[in-house]
Amino acid sequence: MAYRHKVQYYETDKMGFTHHANYIKWMEEARVDYLARIGFGYDKVEESGIMSPVLSVECEYKHSTTFPDEVDIEVRVQEIKGVKFVLAYEMVKVADGTVCCTGRTKHCFIDASGKIVNIKKVNPELYALLERTAENS
Repeated sequence: MAYRHKVQYYETDKMGFTHHANYIKWMEEARVDYLARIGFGYDKVEESGIMSPVLSVECEYKHSTTFPDEVDIEVRVQEIKGVKFVLAYEMVKVADGTVCCTGRTKHCFIDASGKIVNIKKVNPELYALLERTAENS
């Protein structure tokens, strides 16, 4: 199930196109939604003492979007290791099925003190949920 985002007027630039920085924000919206849908929302992750900072972001713009386009954002686990994971995103215009953007975010797992942890060991339930949908499993 994709996360759906409606382009807001304030997300566009003077030319009427969605400003490029918003696609990265949409990836975060879709990531939060994805984790909630698999039963381990960010609140639950953080309550378990784990945080997952972004290490890198890649974004490839393919076609522009404008107000008031609706965009479906598919999120999938591309890779999961004990201390890192990679999510892939595909953004598609609902009206015509055009892929407007693809992206990836790389994350690690840390505890409250900022120490990198192996999620497979400290939170096997979350690891199993992510691994279940990973492309490399």
